[in-house]
Amino acid sequence: MTVYFIGAGPGAADLITLRGRDRLAAAPVCLYAGSLVPAELLDHCPPGARLVDTARMNLDEIVSELVGAHARGQDVARLHSGDPSVFSAVAEQMRRLDAVGVPYEVVPGVPAFAAAAAALRRELTVPGVGQTVILTRTAARATPMPPGEELATLGRSRATLVLHLAVQRIEQLVEELVPNYGADCPVAVVARASRDDELVLRGTLGEIAERVRSAGVVRTAVVVVGAVLTAEQFPDSHLYSPDRCRPAPNSSI
Repeated sequence: MTVYFIGAGPGAADLITLRGRDRLAAAPVCLYAGSLVPAELLDHCPPGARLVDTARMNLDEIVSELVGAHARGQDVARLHSGDPSVFSAVAEQMRRLDAVGVPYEVVPGVPAFAAAAAALRRELTVPGVGQTVILTRTAARATPMPPGEELATLGRSRATLVLHLAVQRIEQLVEELVPNYGADCPVAVVARASRDDELVLRGTLGEIAERVRSAGVVRTAVVVVGAVLTAEQFPDSHLYSPDRCRPAPNSSI
């Protein structure tokens, strides 16, 4: 048997990958975070599948379910919101499965930051404006950040910054980012990206906290900071430039 760590996507049920859907449809056991994963995805599970909501389970209890399924010879679909590669708590589950010899596979999903960029209709890497994206979070009610990854340090690059799990302390974010980015730096908050109740708030660092509080956004939101959000005057990408696309001399094309 195999445990499949499946990226369920940012919220919309139809943003799961085809591979993820197929793995889900074939697994007799499904573990999912009921507070984050859309219930419609469970419709893909086979009839009679064991469905386990992990929202209130600790790591030991979750791993016990995975190991128990292995002992019964059953595949498991372990649904995680977004993509398993970032802020998914998959690493500690894989470490424990490695220790007991349970095989697993990771199925990528659409990450929340990509859904947020789609909602904003913005590319996060704009030629001449920003070519670096930093994905990070804050330490409030979470594991402390490693040394050197504080916002004050990361902000020195003035790269496009994407913050997860941080909107509940928006005032502190502004306080930490303004010294490097400036109060007039564009910022956007996308709550519940890709869902029917998606909400997009735009503004500057100097005004975004008030807008977030007025809208009542306290969770399930991505904060994007950087000049790429409002960039209009920038060079075209070299990817499709005439010089790059011109046929070589003596080309048969």
